[in-house]
Amino acid sequence: MPTPRSPSRKPPKLPRPPVRRQDPSKGDGPNWRGVVLFLISASVLLLAFYAHQSQNAASVRELTFAEFEGYLKDGKVKDVTLNVEPSAGIRWLSGKFEPSEVLKKSMRLDPQGNSGYRVTVDLEFKRDLDKVLAANGFPQVSQKVIDNSTWQALAGTLPFVLFVLIMYFFFRQQIRMAGKSAFSFGKSKARILSKEKNKVTFADVAGVEEAKDEVSEIVEFLRDPKKFQKLGGRIPKGILMVGPPGTGKTLLAKAIAGEADVPFYGISGSDFVEMFVGVGASRVRDMFEQGKKTAPCLIFIDEIDAVGRSRGHGVGGGHDEREQTLNALLVEMDGIDTAEGVIIIAATNRKDVLDPALLRPGRFDREVLINLPDVKGREEILKVHAKKVKAMENVSWATLARSTPGFSGAELANVINEAALMAARRDAEAITQADLEEARDKVRFGRERRSLAMSDEQKKLTAYHEAGHAMLNLALEHTDPLHKVSIIPRGPALGVTMMLPIEDRYGYGKKKVLDDLCVAMGGRVAEEMFLGDISSGASGDIKMATWYAKKMVCEWGMSGRMGMIEYGEHEDYVFLGRDIGRSRGYSEKTAREIDEEVHQIVSGAHERAKKILEENRAKVELIASALLEYETLDGAQVEEIVKHGRMMNPPPKGISAPSAPTPSEALPANRPIEKIKDKGGILPGLEGAPAGA
Repeated sequence: MPTPRSPSRKPPKLPRPPVRRQDPSKGDGPNWRGVVLFLISASVLLLAFYAHQSQNAASVRELTFAEFEGYLKDGKVKDVTLNVEPSAGIRWLSGKFEPSEVLKKSMRLDPQGNSGYRVTVDLEFKRDLDKVLAANGFPQVSQKVIDNSTWQALAGTLPFVLFVLIMYFFFRQQIRMAGKSAFSFGKSKARILSKEKNKVTFADVAGVEEAKDEVSEIVEFLRDPKKFQKLGGRIPKGILMVGPPGTGKTLLAKAIAGEADVPFYGISGSDFVEMFVGVGASRVRDMFEQGKKTAPCLIFIDEIDAVGRSRGHGVGGGHDEREQTLNALLVEMDGIDTAEGVIIIAATNRKDVLDPALLRPGRFDREVLINLPDVKGREEILKVHAKKVKAMENVSWATLARSTPGFSGAELANVINEAALMAARRDAEAITQADLEEARDKVRFGRERRSLAMSDEQKKLTAYHEAGHAMLNLALEHTDPLHKVSIIPRGPALGVTMMLPIEDRYGYGKKKVLDDLCVAMGGRVAEEMFLGDISSGASGDIKMATWYAKKMVCEWGMSGRMGMIEYGEHEDYVFLGRDIGRSRGYSEKTAREIDEEVHQIVSGAHERAKKILEENRAKVELIASALLEYETLDGAQVEEIVKHGRMMNPPPKGISAPSAPTPSEALPANRPIEKIKDKGGILPGLEGAPAGA
């Protein structure tokens, strides 16, 4: 009788083998050894096949029956065999023969000087053939049945099979390298940047100090979650970064992951949307599943407006694939617990088109605004990028930062890169201030087109056009200091008048706007006054003047006639599905009054510009003559012409004057420009923008 097992005794647990965790950032690489072996095997088979065919062709001669009969009568045929291939329905004679002297040169012979032959005969054996053979010493002919069906089938299909195998192998490797199988359309396309590869930190991000302060607590949470959880606090699930293109939204997201030392998943909003129904939603679910497996981590969705646009606002409405993807994203964000350590960061420059459900608390709890950098931020950005290039010690990054208002971080990086390329082209050892200034003008206005063939008449027109802008800029009180005037074509413009703001401007005063409008009219007025004709070169000035005038009337409340009322809903971008049926919000009579007021403001600026230029006619002539002679003048040289009637320090002829002032000369606070008092009323100009043809 078997003894019952004691219930208290349990079998000993065997130690589990250690689980090898694969780095999610490293996919299965291609099996290059298998690739090489497969290609070598295929090549050997093909070479053997074709070598066999070529060898047979060189050792066997295809003869006609008449030629065979001639060799037979001459006694040069050594043996005869009748070959029958039933599958192909053909018969032929084969054997050895002694070829003629001509054929011996092109054929492969055995030691006895013989070679093979082949003579195809009719399917119905000729009745005279046996007589001919018997008369020439071959009364008995051996027969041989040949079955080549298998080999022929193999020879016919082998190239096709090899081609299919090669295509399958390479497609398989490509799919494996992409981290998915042939039918895994629903897998996430998120590209993971492991903490070992992500070297970006907050030190690499400049010009967005407020944004870095806002996201710094995310870094602290990922490093030490208990610090926030012990007080009952809940870290935001999602952070929405809003700002113009090139301001560093993606870079800041990578810096958060780099500072927190966690994996970083990066994906674009357009990667979710496919032509197949349900693929986008599946990819969303898979992306969040991956994030949970590697938590704590950051999931970054760039250009989220591609998938997060408002639902139901498409033309005709409807429930399309994009809306399904958005619904899946909303559900997954609700299902995430920040205690798991998964933080969602999204970036967009079109917050106005996002679905309100994305922006509610519990999803994207916090909005981080990343604007264009100010003058201090631009200087910091320039210094960060300057570490990667070799520049002269006397380069003033502060001066360059002050001369680049409105530039994003990406544009500033492009300026430094263009300067490095310019210095390399002239074999310089380091970047100079002049290189940086030229690169700035190239990025903003385009490259100098000195090869453009301009007639003397066109040069004169451009010179007077730019002289009108420059004169009004110096004559009016509320304009930015004049930096440079040039008649060298740049980009689409034939000339440029550049103003350099003293500081960044975040609002517009009425006096400043009116003076800028007046400066914009200076080019057209100078053409009328000095040349007796007008050109299309003032189209850009007219466009800017009209824009300013409409803003004054409709948005800024700077019109005494229309009052402090906003006319219409003014948005920088139009969302077709939402705005297609929107009315302008005012009557036809009001629209007519707005048009009249805009026309009056622009016309007033034109008349004011004409009055000032008439009073300074001789000075405009001098500026235009200097431009025709030197092509480019800086602000100080134009000021000398206006104050003294001549230039005290003229530039070299035919060479652009140096546009980079020294730091002490750059700031108008150190050397103020004496303004010519305007006897008329108050009127227009353009804010730091080129006023030129």
